[in-house]
Amino acid sequence: MPSLSGAYVPSTMQWVRDQVETYERTGGKEAATLMETGIPVIIVAMRGAASGSVRKIALMRVERDGEYALVASYGGAPKHPAWYHNLVAHPSEVTIQDGPEPFFVTVRLAEGTEYDDWWRRSVAVFPQYETYKAKTSRRIPVFIATPVERT
Repeated sequence: MPSLSGAYVPSTMQWVRDQVETYERTGGKEAATLMETGIPVIIVAMRGAASGSVRKIALMRVERDGEYALVASYGGAPKHPAWYHNLVAHPSEVTIQDGPEPFFVTVRLAEGTEYDDWWRRSVAVFPQYETYKAKTSRRIPVFIATPVERT
């Protein structure tokens, strides 16, 4: 099973720890939605920007043609989520689990019309993103995650 090497440091938020653990343990058969919304999620593992440790989060599942949008909304907070900095620092040390097995991806920030297209797709999946956008003066980053072969 593909995975990042190194020590895993679980989230400081209990519900995130629980969701990641249950999703991974059941191969995505349980804990595969955002709480009671029924909206599918994926598990994203990444290398910590400062610590170098493995970090894992659940994000909304926004997928098209095998690529995924990773929306750094942070609920419309004024700052980017910590994981934003992890992806910027280590864009090729990322896995996504969307079902039974994780796979490696490389990430990049979407810009221009690509950003607009992925933003629209993301809002179609999770309309709350528009509310988050209205709450903050920052442009909410959207990463595009593209699967890669690793040996």
